[in-house]
Amino acid sequence: MNAGDTAWVLASAALVMLMTPGLAFFYGGMVRAKSVLNMLMMSFISLGVVTVLWVTFGYSLSFGNDVGGGLLGGFDFVGLKDTIGKLVGYGVAATESAPEVPWPGTNALPSTVFVMFQLMFAVITPALISGAVADRAKFWAWTLFVAVWATVVYFPVAHWVFNFDGHTGAANLGGWIANAAHGLGALDFAGGTAVHINAGAAALALVLVLGKRKGWPREPMRPHNLPFVLLGAGLLWFGWYGFNAGSALTAGDLAGVAFTNTTAATAAAVIGWLIVEQFRDGKPTTLGAASGAIAGLVAITPACGFVNPMGALAIGVIAGAVCAFAVSLKYKLGYDDSLDVVGVHLVGGLTGTILIGFFATKEVNALGGDGIFFGGGFSLLGKQALAAGAVMAYSFVLTLVIAIAIKKTIGFRVSEEAEQVGIDEAEHAESGYEFSSLRGGGNTLGRAADVLAQKVSASAGKEG
Repeated sequence: MNAGDTAWVLASAALVMLMTPGLAFFYGGMVRAKSVLNMLMMSFISLGVVTVLWVTFGYSLSFGNDVGGGLLGGFDFVGLKDTIGKLVGYGVAATESAPEVPWPGTNALPSTVFVMFQLMFAVITPALISGAVADRAKFWAWTLFVAVWATVVYFPVAHWVFNFDGHTGAANLGGWIANAAHGLGALDFAGGTAVHINAGAAALALVLVLGKRKGWPREPMRPHNLPFVLLGAGLLWFGWYGFNAGSALTAGDLAGVAFTNTTAATAAAVIGWLIVEQFRDGKPTTLGAASGAIAGLVAITPACGFVNPMGALAIGVIAGAVCAFAVSLKYKLGYDDSLDVVGVHLVGGLTGTILIGFFATKEVNALGGDGIFFGGGFSLLGKQALAAGAVMAYSFVLTLVIAIAIKKTIGFRVSEEAEQVGIDEAEHAESGYEFSSLRGGGNTLGRAADVLAQKVSASAGKEG
């Protein structure tokens, strides 16, 4: 066990956890004032629900020994049994000498550290979907959706993408996408397929089932708090270093490469998005800068440990420009993706995953592959396309089934009246901003406002 690696992955897990509140602020600022609390809650409930599922059976389904075809883990770790006092490597006791971990580093980690790191990925993935159905989903219906979707969609896909042979036990067989020995061997360093394509495809299915917001696209539904959006984007960018560099699972050169590539791609994507806005709309916007940053982060996620910094810059600027165009597709195609989850996460995830087939180089990571631009031919590109397509199709179809089932049973959408008045009041009996207190005299701020108003009135009377 390496204490430095252990400390780095623990810190990375905390950084990734911070991404979910960051996402809540990012999404919360983008909705109207009457929906901000509901938007925040849709992210926070994922922390509660997915954590409970992960501890009880989610980690086992994701990282347990494969039960057939590389599709799903078994029940080796139900209730997190056989994780305390063990190392991620070959499941040996922590007091024993750990063999080399086959991927991605040479030092073993305490199993519980790896469990918690991967939990934070599981938490944020369904939370990402929530932005697509802002303003119109019942809170408890959404909560049920998160529980079912994590179980039947995320946990199996995490097994496909993240579970490498031998990583959590000597005889452990992992998922079909990750492992070349008995599967595809596609590359996804930190979750372009398992997180972003997965969430983006689910978002598209969900908006088709729930339908459009009342008044969309006729009525303007502008962000109510752009500072919240930029704060959320900043927190996401900060936490993403744990997401990407932490996925090296070691405090070494590979983590440094992932950190560098994450920074380079995100910066380039901001510029790419703003250039598109300037030429298309005549003005660069703060919302565009924040969205461009997220697009770059999404696109570099699968590639950050396989490309060099120049490749990262290329992926970033391409993703920023492509996603800036993609978010407008909803108006042409008529689906109401409220906060552009499809345009940023699905399109950005696809962009980054596919571009690995062009920009990957073994000079960065010997366990990766060479893309077309480094003499690798089309083999890697084909693997990347197949992995992306399989995850997208699986997530879209299963999400349709889950969403329709919830809609037909307990109902998924709030009433038209609740949507009109405000989902915060209807679902939570709260409002994000108590404007009436400014004049009601019910608190210090209200009384101060009344005193100020009286002084202004008296002064105006004297001047008259």
